[in-house]
Amino acid sequence: MEKASQDSAKKTAGYRAADMVRPGMVIGLGTGSTVYYAMERLRERIAQGLACEGIPTSFQTALRAREYGIPLSTLDEYPEIDLAIDGADQVDPELRLIKGRGAAQTREKIVAEAAKTFVIVVDESKMVPFLNAPIPVEVLPFAATPVLLRLKAMGGEPVIREGQKKDGPVITDNGNFIIDCSFYRIDNPEEFERLISCIPGVIENGIFARYTKKTVIIAGSGKGCRILPSSDIVP
Repeated sequence: MEKASQDSAKKTAGYRAADMVRPGMVIGLGTGSTVYYAMERLRERIAQGLACEGIPTSFQTALRAREYGIPLSTLDEYPEIDLAIDGADQVDPELRLIKGRGAAQTREKIVAEAAKTFVIVVDESKMVPFLNAPIPVEVLPFAATPVLLRLKAMGGEPVIREGQKKDGPVITDNGNFIIDCSFYRIDNPEEFERLISCIPGVIENGIFARYTKKTVIIAGSGKGCRILPSSDIVP
């Protein structure tokens, strides 16, 4: 998919997700370009009188929300929220995900856990027959080397993510490193999610396999968007 077409598909999906927000809702705001399209649409709806509050999953999202005039709150104020809008690196047919290209998967998973409905906005290129994208793993810097060894022992190819505009590792909003771990194919995402999270020093990983019953996928394309599953959980 060409970049212009991909951006158009992301915008279509993001706008559709924002249109699911009802007056008075508290919503989780994920991190990434597709979510920012949803926030762009929320800005329009707020200007038209929509009342809502957002809980950002990253410093960058909080900055964008303030720029757009989206009122912000915290999980201390709202430990249970109506829905979360987020993106994904890959989505499989069972609605299991790999997330974390923006290094925010820990806070994104916390917000997903708190949400009644988990809305994922992607372009069609992210819909895949099985998961095989690198899994982002947030790890304490103190534990980076032992975690690398454990991931290798699991058959993975782990590397510490390097910064693009600075020397050294990427540092998350929580002050930790990100390890990107590639596997040829992830046939049991639930088990992989559990095993990686059980490694001492791992804070969280980017497999989201536990939320399929409350997940709604909005996949944008040049022809509009499709929603999976077509069920009663779509507001």
